[in-house]
Amino acid sequence: MSQGTLYDKVWDRHKVTTLPNGQDQLFVGLHLIHEVTSPQAFGMLRERDLEVARPDLTHATVDHIVPTADQSRPYSDDAAEEMMAELEENVRDAGIEFDDPTTGNQGIVHVIGPEQGITQPGKTIVCGDSHTSTHGAFGALAFGIGTSQIRDVLATQTVAMEKQQVRKIQVDGELGEGVEAKDIILEIIRRLGTEGGVGYVYEYAGEAIENLDMEGRMSICNMSIEGGARAGYVNPDETTYEWLAETDYFQENPEEFDELKPYWESIRSDADAEYDDVVTIDASELDPVVTWGTTPGQGVGIHDPIPAPEDLAEDKQDTARRAQKHMRVEPGETMEGYDIDVAFLGSCTNARLPDLRRAARIVKGRQVADDVRAFVVPGSQRVQQAAEEEGLADIFREAGFDWRNAGCSMCLGMNEDQLEGDEACASSSNRNFVGRQGSKDGRTVLMNPRMVAAAAITGEVTDVRDLKEVTLA
Repeated sequence: MSQGTLYDKVWDRHKVTTLPNGQDQLFVGLHLIHEVTSPQAFGMLRERDLEVARPDLTHATVDHIVPTADQSRPYSDDAAEEMMAELEENVRDAGIEFDDPTTGNQGIVHVIGPEQGITQPGKTIVCGDSHTSTHGAFGALAFGIGTSQIRDVLATQTVAMEKQQVRKIQVDGELGEGVEAKDIILEIIRRLGTEGGVGYVYEYAGEAIENLDMEGRMSICNMSIEGGARAGYVNPDETTYEWLAETDYFQENPEEFDELKPYWESIRSDADAEYDDVVTIDASELDPVVTWGTTPGQGVGIHDPIPAPEDLAEDKQDTARRAQKHMRVEPGETMEGYDIDVAFLGSCTNARLPDLRRAARIVKGRQVADDVRAFVVPGSQRVQQAAEEEGLADIFREAGFDWRNAGCSMCLGMNEDQLEGDEACASSSNRNFVGRQGSKDGRTVLMNPRMVAAAAITGEVTDVRDLKEVTLA
């Protein structure tokens, strides 16, 4: 097993005991909750006459079902209104801080934690959402958990887990023009598979990772779960600390920053740390990556041919045939020129301010294709406000994009933002499963934000490097 990694150090510091079933009981430093997976857990507490153990270490928001067009109450969707009302009651009764849409701090749970500074290196973080791995970008151990585990954390501030192996993914070299963090993680999942990370936590390292901003690191850690890993993380460094120093938490508690930084440094993986596996990737060889199928692992470089099922491993052939039939693609074709009907810029993977800036540089001065409906859904109200103040919202609106309020939106289609019929969507989100975006016949092509912007303008999957970027004022 691994030794001397950040994972080992943080795990050991938070381990309370080893349980009779062999699992370790871990203290949880931050519990993030939202409206979809928490109601049942609160109900379980009430049935047992239990209270929330540490409301001060619990933080709530609403993101999955909140409308992004009209947020006036009551919501037009009765189920959404019911979930919202129940969350409001639960957090009020428990004394949990809640970023509802009236606060200006509401947003996707994996966006608001980092931007407020409550996501910190060396913490254990859990949430009833698989993409909790996002927070690992700060050097935290962050895990998605189920409803019964949410109950356990609410009641005890601990969670039972099995320790995983650690795979180091070393990404060396420099990214080329038009290639982003999203392309790195899509390439990793393409190479290792959607189940390649089962039993592992991924540590992302190397020159290409170190040169990413925090938003890029979050995009990569966000999709660790798509590769089957239990979590993913990046060792904290000066880039991490510069981000944290500007957040609300440390602006209000500057003395804590100085007190905590030695701890953050101490949990970095040792230079001679031992890993259970190491994978090396040359970032300079990457092109923009897009998916051709119905899993995040079915990806290909923009100019590379879609593989023939018979050329894949035997256990992947049937899945590939079904995916190619659903997506209406043929082996040997490339994804360049694939017609799209919808362009979606959003999700906890790519809806932060730098994502929107990069996309705006492609969009500015151009128009969305006549037969495409395109929209931008900021990851949080803070991102939304900043983008509006910078003029990004005007750029998107003038080009024909629909500018929305913060939320998960079409990433999972739990509100009105859904594909219709067999529409094809160029999406900056993290999953392309059949039915994921609200229609069982819908087709989703994952790509980086600039590629989504390019597809919106041309009406088809396009190599963004063929479109000249415009300098923003």
